[in-house]
Amino acid sequence: MAEKECSCCGQFKANSEFNRIGRVCRTCCNARQRANRKQSGNVATRRYEKTTRGFLMRTYRNMESRVKGIQWRKAHLYAGKSLLDRETFYQWSIHDVAFTALFMRWGLAGYVRKLTPSIDRIDSSKGYELDNMRWVTHSENSRAGNRSRIAQGRHIHQNAPPPPT
Repeated sequence: MAEKECSCCGQFKANSEFNRIGRVCRTCCNARQRANRKQSGNVATRRYEKTTRGFLMRTYRNMESRVKGIQWRKAHLYAGKSLLDRETFYQWSIHDVAFTALFMRWGLAGYVRKLTPSIDRIDSSKGYELDNMRWVTHSENSRAGNRSRIAQGRHIHQNAPPPPT
């Protein structure tokens, strides 16, 4: 197994621990990125997430983390639900007239949270499927969820499992 020395930590590591061209191992590279983000207040990421592609990337990752149970407080709501593939989601969103209008309105309003485009699952018993999703504002989606919980006579965390240990 071929090894090389990391120019940051000085340790010899397998070539697979380095990016293709880099002289810094992935561990050191990730540590540098975290430090830079902390120092800059994550400005570059926030800026990217206000672009169409960046916003859709973040939205998809949030959907994925719900379905995979990473967001454990709501895992019981999404367990076993389907999730369309990433590229299909991007293409559907980019060509969706409602998304385009909501995204532009959100930007023109100065990125006000209540106007943020949000995915609404029309039937909450189904997953993220093309025929079960639509774009609405964050405010509309929150109101719909609250009405649903009130109609069912339950609080948002009433059925939530305990946190992982």
